[in-house]
Amino acid sequence: MKTQQKAQKPVVPVIVGPTASGKTNLAIQIAKHLDGEIVSADSMQIYRRMNVGTAKPTESEKQGIPHHLMDFVEPDQAFSVADYKDRAVAAIRDITARGKTAIVAGGTGLYINALTQKWGFPDIKTDPKIREKLNDAYKTETPEAVYRRLEQIDPEAAAKIHPHNRKRVIRALEIYETTGKTKTYWESQVRKIDLPFDYLLLGIQMPRDVLYQRIDQRVDVMIEDGLVEEVRALLNDGYDPSLVSMQALGYKEIVPYLKGQSSLEEQVRILKRDTRHFAKRQLTWFRKNQDIHWFSAEKNKDSEQLAAQMLQCIEQYKGEHNIER
Repeated sequence: MKTQQKAQKPVVPVIVGPTASGKTNLAIQIAKHLDGEIVSADSMQIYRRMNVGTAKPTESEKQGIPHHLMDFVEPDQAFSVADYKDRAVAAIRDITARGKTAIVAGGTGLYINALTQKWGFPDIKTDPKIREKLNDAYKTETPEAVYRRLEQIDPEAAAKIHPHNRKRVIRALEIYETTGKTKTYWESQVRKIDLPFDYLLLGIQMPRDVLYQRIDQRVDVMIEDGLVEEVRALLNDGYDPSLVSMQALGYKEIVPYLKGQSSLEEQVRILKRDTRHFAKRQLTWFRKNQDIHWFSAEKNKDSEQLAAQMLQCIEQYKGEHNIER
């Protein structure tokens, strides 16, 4: 009796690492070698009109490589991790169907995990009335009180959500109030599906002092490139500082300066500090993932050399899994 050979899945390289580690540049170099297109995994680069503060690559920096899931959501538009997963999978399907290589690059850990692990998301639409009620709860109660309600309803979900992560706390409560069942229950129901692609995770690591220096330099360049003017334009157009998009690094730090509450020098100092803290949290998140192949980007190592090492890893992986190269 003949056994049917399992169809091979396309290999999708996924480049991860902390902010300012050079993910975009590496992804572009690898895309050039593999006739690839890039799928962003950055939760802030999705927003239109937010270019400088999110370090979105310019058209010239893209070097002709198509980029997907970037610059398509309005700053006041809701966009969930589940939305990201759906769109990312669709983009990868489109790229591979055209005979090209999809390369994912980004530092948003939730996006990376949702895409590359067997995570499920309940297909439950947002209910505007319930969402409004839950948002109002934050005006009449403390964040801790709202979080305690989630702990009582869905302790498993609450254990995975920071008490001050308002967006995720509200979503978990909304799922329960909409369906009568918890977020944990729905995730267990949809986590049984197989992954459509063979993801190969490639991580960038470098000495902390080098990374922090790169972060400081990036912030200085953002200021020179018009970050203050970008934030001012968003505020002038009515985008509230409490929006998820406006709470991003680079935006929430500039608002106090524009409101006359602090000096620009002080807010730039805070932005550099907070970005360093964010990079540290990113590294902690990614180091928990045992599937990541780490590559060292030492201070004087050329990015082309690093890209060559990653390409070698990709080819070796394909060879070990008998995947057409």
